[in-house]
Amino acid sequence: MKNLLITGYKSHELGIFKEKDPGVHYIKKAIEKQLTVLLEEGLEWVIISGQPGVEIWAGEVAVELRDQRFPDLKLAVLTPFLDQEANWNEARQEQYHELLAQADFVESISNKPYFSPKQLAAKNGFLVQKTDGMLILYDEDTPGTPRFYLEPARRRQEKDPAYEVLYITPSDLELIYQDEQDAKGEFWE
Repeated sequence: MKNLLITGYKSHELGIFKEKDPGVHYIKKAIEKQLTVLLEEGLEWVIISGQPGVEIWAGEVAVELRDQRFPDLKLAVLTPFLDQEANWNEARQEQYHELLAQADFVESISNKPYFSPKQLAAKNGFLVQKTDGMLILYDEDTPGTPRFYLEPARRRQEKDPAYEVLYITPSDLELIYQDEQDAKGEFWE
């Protein structure tokens, strides 16, 4: 796999409203764990659309991995439309602009500001078609917005079984939490 789409829940869908929330740490660790394996197998590009939450955190992890261990890794941010951050709060906009400044490629799929939900659907389909696989933070019991990526991914898998969909589940996050607690000498109850 050379090109990987990463997506998942928006921060508010996870009940995360501050970047210092401990959940962000565990989500980033899970992304890092998956990316490290894929990078060792030849991954070249991480692609996100830059939405707040899992996508921004994945972009930050990709930049950290590129800067620390995998200098050939590239990050692409393909936004659904121009100025997607226009209505975000100042802190979120700043985080987004910092990430864009560190990305290797930034482009909007629609060269117009938001005017229709069809732009989001077009973005999802486009990104699935232009990647070799997808890493998604997802819980089948809590569908949320990631399902809009899963639908085109499953359609693609019907035609192209080589398209991989890799999951980070709540159980994966729980295991990372448990491993860190065990490493600190604390015990899981």
